[in-house]
Amino acid sequence: MHVEHLLQDESLGLRLLWAGDDLPRREINGVTVTDLEDPTRFVRPGEAVLSGLVWWTPEGGREKAERFVAALREADAAVLLAGEETHGAVPDSLVEACARHGVPVAGVPAHVMFRAITDTVYLRHWGELSRHHALPEVVRGTLTRLLARGAGPDAILTAAVAHLDRAVAYVFTASGRTVAATQGAPAIPAGEAMALIEAGAVPVEADALSPYQRWHLHLRDGDAVPPRMLQEVAAFLGRCQDSQARHRAAAQQTADDLGTLLAHAGEDHAAVAVGLRACGLPPEGPYRVIVADTGVRGPGLAEGALAEVVAHLGPGPAAVGRLPEGTAFAIVPEPDADAVPVPVEQGEVWPLVAAGEPTVPLHGGLSEPVAGPGELAGALAQARYALASARGTAPDASLLTPASALTGLGTLLAGIPVEVRAAYSRSVLGPLLDTKNASAAPLLATLKSFLACDGSWARTAEALHLHVNTVHYRVQRIEHLTGRDLSSLADRLDLWTALLCRDTLPPSVTIPPAASGRRARSSTSRAR
Repeated sequence: MHVEHLLQDESLGLRLLWAGDDLPRREINGVTVTDLEDPTRFVRPGEAVLSGLVWWTPEGGREKAERFVAALREADAAVLLAGEETHGAVPDSLVEACARHGVPVAGVPAHVMFRAITDTVYLRHWGELSRHHALPEVVRGTLTRLLARGAGPDAILTAAVAHLDRAVAYVFTASGRTVAATQGAPAIPAGEAMALIEAGAVPVEADALSPYQRWHLHLRDGDAVPPRMLQEVAAFLGRCQDSQARHRAAAQQTADDLGTLLAHAGEDHAAVAVGLRACGLPPEGPYRVIVADTGVRGPGLAEGALAEVVAHLGPGPAAVGRLPEGTAFAIVPEPDADAVPVPVEQGEVWPLVAAGEPTVPLHGGLSEPVAGPGELAGALAQARYALASARGTAPDASLLTPASALTGLGTLLAGIPVEVRAAYSRSVLGPLLDTKNASAAPLLATLKSFLACDGSWARTAEALHLHVNTVHYRVQRIEHLTGRDLSSLADRLDLWTALLCRDTLPPSVTIPPAASGRRARSSTSRAR
């Protein structure tokens, strides 16, 4: 099958945006669906790449388009099929990047499902195989009836491979969670499952799912099974996942309503209890609240990521929804101390899920356990602050911060908005931040060492390789410029906090010095 065959299919309505003279004749040997900003490791030579362009944003869009298309060129992709639904049209910067790198690009109208394109490719590609290489008609009939009855993925998978001799098959999510497996199939840890996915599992196409929730079909000894058969099984699984997603829509709205109740101060505890019951949660705790955010680089993805995190914790009840301002949240019952799987607090689940979209930092906050519905609003506040701390601690990396981890002043301050930390540092440190003053940097270094040495003159002098009299002089200058008395514990704490606020700021934030500092209060105490 060639690129031009896709473009000529009127049922798809693809719009060619750029192609060189000979590029439409390029052969297509498969399809990859991705919204990764760097899809290199998932694209094979000759594949058509379908992308909803979730990774593209107007801010830095030209650079992102350049990186994405360069990756397609490096992987020798046959064509880029860019969805128009997310942004209303294919961005010009993406088309220009395709022209520079010689990658054909076509727009996919918003009403066209990606699965229709993959089906077209694979049916055309393997259409010449003999009839016994596809699913038998009786199997297709069985699968159709199971779907009509709302069967789950275990039943679909088992029926789909029952005619194969002792077939062992799995359905995994992108984070390695086993969604379904044939009877007797040995359990596979999530890390090993992710390796199997990367090695060549068949992607299951379903509509409007986040990359964290996508399914992948793995058949042990799958090389002995014709590709068309695997694609047909994946197509039935895709219909199953679509059906499950539709059934979850009502539950999601119920969870959103509960989130709205918790987000407003002075919430109605009785209404919260009703909302918990509507979400299938027990009337009494203990509960945990988890919140998640994917920032401007992954708008709208956090809810799918959090749903996958909760699914890793087990089959029990949970509420996953969206708070009024858009933050994803989940309420889960706190497991017993001996419960399996391991609680999310121990950090094993979060990086697995975050790996499903490695170019997007997944930040999260986890509350401490609370006893009942009346304490959930407080738990939400804890989780929100822990989320802010995670963003402040690792702005460009995925991180889950439990409220129980806020045990030091540094982690506590990381949850305070950047602008507030910068203002506090400027207000307290004043002239010590003046980069135009040659003496400011040595004084700042002396202050940090002096506080780190618990106010010891001798240890500070030793750490800085200075004479103790020089330390005395510098401390006096610091007191004069900041208006603080370093023999006072309260003033020391203020200065230490200001230093921590400064040290936790992102590199892009600079603090201009204050217009003027306070004059020091007189102090004769120098006992250290």
